Amino acid sequence: MRWLAGILVAAIVAIQYPMWFAKGGWFAVRELDRQVAAQRAVNDKLKARNDALDADVRDLKSGTEAIEERARAELGMIRDDEVYFQIETGPTAKTPPPASPR
Repeated sequence: MRWLAGILVAAIVAIQYPMWFAKGGWFAVRELDRQVAAQRAVNDKLKARNDALDADVRDLKSGTEAIEERARAELGMIRDDEVYFQIETGPTAKTPPPASPR
């Protein structure tokens, strides 16, 4: 009777081992689920960035307001009828120019 119990325990261990530790086992599936969740997070960030770029492209193709906004922000352009003021926020004391080498 003792040898039958030993055979049954060995059979149970032999059946359970692949389910837990083999290539398609529980630990491997859990790791793959974690990787899928991480990749979905990356994909969501990239999708949001792509949607923003798509909106920019549509704005640039459809009207002049987006083009004008970019010209003002990135290139510092102004209209003919506007006056440009630049306000410096740095220190007010002027530093002397560097001495020229002789």
